[in-house]
Amino acid sequence: MNTTMFYRAGITLQIDPKLRQLNVYIGDKLSKSYPVGVGKVTTPTPAGEYKVINKVTNPGGILGTRWLGLNIPGGNYGIHGTSNPSSIGKYVSLGCIRMHNKNVEDLFPQVPIGTMVEIKAVQGYNQKVLVSPSAPGSGPPLDHSAYTVQAGDTLWKIAHKYHITTEKLLAINTIPNPNMLEVGQIIFLP
Repeated sequence: MNTTMFYRAGITLQIDPKLRQLNVYIGDKLSKSYPVGVGKVTTPTPAGEYKVINKVTNPGGILGTRWLGLNIPGGNYGIHGTSNPSSIGKYVSLGCIRMHNKNVEDLFPQVPIGTMVEIKAVQGYNQKVLVSPSAPGSGPPLDHSAYTVQAGDTLWKIAHKYHITTEKLLAINTIPNPNMLEVGQIIFLP
């Protein structure tokens, strides 16, 4: 993504999944940087230019002490704190951007609704293009359901449970290593 594509006015947030870093710009000047956790390779943080659309204090649970919701199509994505500080600096989420609670609390009052958020593209990581349901043939068919991988699951067990072949599962899913599924990973089912 070319950061010169848009003029920065006011505050802009830039997330670099490769560096696992959130940069705060005031105008075109870098003001502050924070370490972040981002989406796993199987559930990457979507690249693109977005806006903050809502803010929540103390959303609770894994979301930590603050939530900044983003207008990313196809899901409920945001920048938020975490109840798991050891996840910061890693590829761990389902696509959200995690921050230490003290850092998101520092950032929260500075970010008004409508703030631009740029998420950089990283080759081989978040190259999937999000599409609207009206774009046929551009991703798993809409009639697919999703299964969330549980502890002890294997691709064979999931295929057996739903009376399908592992080949069918591999045909509609991007699975980097079919022998190593991660708890929380989403598997599309025909």
